Amino acid sequence: MPVPVPRQRAIPAVESGQAQAATLSGGTSKDSLAAAAPQGDKAENTADAAHTNLTLLLIEDDPAGSPIVPDLLDQAGKPIRVRTARNLTEAGRLLTDDVHCILLDLALPAPGRAGGTDDELAVLKHVLELAPRHAVLALTASGDAERGAEAVRVGAQDYLFRDELDGRLLSRAIRYAVERKRSESAERRLAEGRMRAQENRRLERGLLPTPLLEGSSLRFAARYRPGRSRALLGGDFYDVVRTPDGTVHAMIGDVCGHGPDEAALGVELRIAWRALTLAGLCGDQLLGTLQQVLEHERADDEIFATLCTVDIAPDGRRAGLCLAGHPSPLLARPGLPARLLPYDNNGPALGLLPGARWPRMQVELGAEWSLMLYTDGLIEGRVGDSRERLGQDGMVDMVRRQLAEGRRGEELLQAAVNEVRALNGGELTDDVAVLLLDRVP
Repeated sequence: MPVPVPRQRAIPAVESGQAQAATLSGGTSKDSLAAAAPQGDKAENTADAAHTNLTLLLIEDDPAGSPIVPDLLDQAGKPIRVRTARNLTEAGRLLTDDVHCILLDLALPAPGRAGGTDDELAVLKHVLELAPRHAVLALTASGDAERGAEAVRVGAQDYLFRDELDGRLLSRAIRYAVERKRSESAERRLAEGRMRAQENRRLERGLLPTPLLEGSSLRFAARYRPGRSRALLGGDFYDVVRTPDGTVHAMIGDVCGHGPDEAALGVELRIAWRALTLAGLCGDQLLGTLQQVLEHERADDEIFATLCTVDIAPDGRRAGLCLAGHPSPLLARPGLPARLLPYDNNGPALGLLPGARWPRMQVELGAEWSLMLYTDGLIEGRVGDSRERLGQDGMVDMVRRQLAEGRRGEELLQAAVNEVRALNGGELTDDVAVLLLDRVP
C-alpha cells in the first residue's frame, strides 16, 4: 500500500540547536550561521527543544512484543514519550512536528512489496525520504552488525541490537541520535551557506569591470569598497574603455541604496554604458539612453542613479565632462593645487526627470595631469567626534596633502580610502568607488 505524503511541516525540534552544533563542529561567526540557516529558523527554538520532553516514534511489526520498556528517561530525568506504528502508513500519520527520533525495525517489509525486496535497507531508505529532518535509529537482529553499520552509512544516526536492548541503553541512544542529527543538519546548512557565499563571490568578482585601455598611454588605478558586509559589489559602479579613434571614456556612478538589487542594477548600467560607448554614443545621447535602461530595470520608481562621464581626447590634453547629479571629478596638475572641475552645468540624476538633458562641458587638462573620479561614499564619512562630514572641500585638502607627500596611483587611492575610514572611526556605511587616470608624457 503506498504511503501518503505528509503535509508540509515546519522544521521539527530535531532541527533546532544550530548554534550548539556549530560550536561542536569548530565554531563559526553569527553571520555565517545566519546565512546558512533556512528562512524561518528561530534561535529560540534551541532553548525550547532543550526543555521539551523527547518523543520517540517506534516503527515495528509487533510493537506490543518489543522489549522496549515504557519508562524511558531523558538526560534531565524527564520521561521520553513513545508512539508506536505497525507500518509506514501509520508512521506517516504519527510523524508530527514534536517527534524527535524514529526507532525503525529493519525487518519491516518495504512499502508496496508484499513479497519483500532484494534491498535489505529499502524500508530505511523510505523512512529517510519520509522524514529527512528526523534522527533515525536502526533496530536489527543481534549479531547483525554489518547490516547495522550499512544502515548508518545510508543515513541512520546509529543502530541497536534487538536482543540487547534495555531502557537505559535506548534512552542514551535516543539522546545521542538527536544531538548527532542536529549537528549534521547544522553542518550541512553551514556548508550550503559557504557554498552559496563562494558562488556569490565568484559571480560578483566576474562582474567587476576590466578596463579596456589597450593602446592608451594613460595609467589607470581604482579602489572599490562595498558598504554591505561580506559583499564584493555595491550600488557603485565604474568603467573605462578606449574606442578605436583613441578617445578614452571613463565613468563612475552610484545607484541609491546599498542592497543586492542596487548592486545588480549598477552592473546593468555599467554594461549598458560600455556597450553604448563602444557603439559611438556619448554625452547627452548616451545618458538619455542609460536613463531609459534604468527606468525599465529598476524595481521601484523612486530609485535613481548619479553618474559622471568623461571622454578624454586622443591627444590627452582636453576632455568632455557630463554630470548627472554626481560630484565633480578632481584634477591635479604639477605646480598647481588640486581642484574640482566645474559643476555649474550639472544635470539631474538618472531616473528623476523624464526627458532631462545633460550638457557636456569642455575641460582643458594640459600636458601632465591626474584625474580622480569618485562616489559620494568618499566624502560623506564623518570626521572624528564632531560628526561633521568630510565633504568635497575636506577631500580636496586631503588629496592635496597626500600628493605633496609624493603619493601617486594605487598608493594615493589606498591612502585616501584609509584616511577617510580613519576619520570616520571605522568602516564606512556607504559604498566607495574611486578611479584615477594619470597622464605622464
